[in-house]
Amino acid sequence: MMHITRRESFNAAHRLYRPEWDDEKNMEVFGKCSNPNWHGHNYELFVTVKGEVDPGTGFVLNLKKLSQIIKSRVIEKIDHKNMNLEVEFMTGRLASTENLAIGIWEQLRQPLEELGASLHCVKVVETENNFVEYYGS
Repeated sequence: MMHITRRESFNAAHRLYRPEWDDEKNMEVFGKCSNPNWHGHNYELFVTVKGEVDPGTGFVLNLKKLSQIIKSRVIEKIDHKNMNLEVEFMTGRLASTENLAIGIWEQLRQPLEELGASLHCVKVVETENNFVEYYGS
C-alpha cells in the first residue's frame, strides 16, 4: 500500500458562532473567532490518498488528476469566499476547521474512489500553530 499527498492552498473567511446563542455567549465560547465582521485565513490543504502502485504507470494516482479533482471539488468552491455564507458544502455546519475537513472529505471521497484510489487523510492547516487531520468516519 502506497500513500501520496497533494498540497493545495486557499483563502477563506468565516465566523465561529451559533445563531441560537447571543453575541455574549458566542464571544465567551469562540472568542475573537466570533467577530461579527468575520475573519480569514490562508489555509493549506493536504490530501493523502492510498492504493496500490499501477505497474504500467508507476502511480497510485496521477498527481495532476488528483490536483484537478481537489481544485474542481474544493478550491474553486471555497477560495476567497465566506464559508458561512457562500460555500455550499459548509451549509448547516459550524465553520470550524474540524467541520471544514469533514466537508472536504465528503467532496473528495467518491471521485477518488471512482479512479481506484482511497482517500486516506484530509489535513487542513489553519495557522502555523493549528491544523486538523481527518481520516474518515
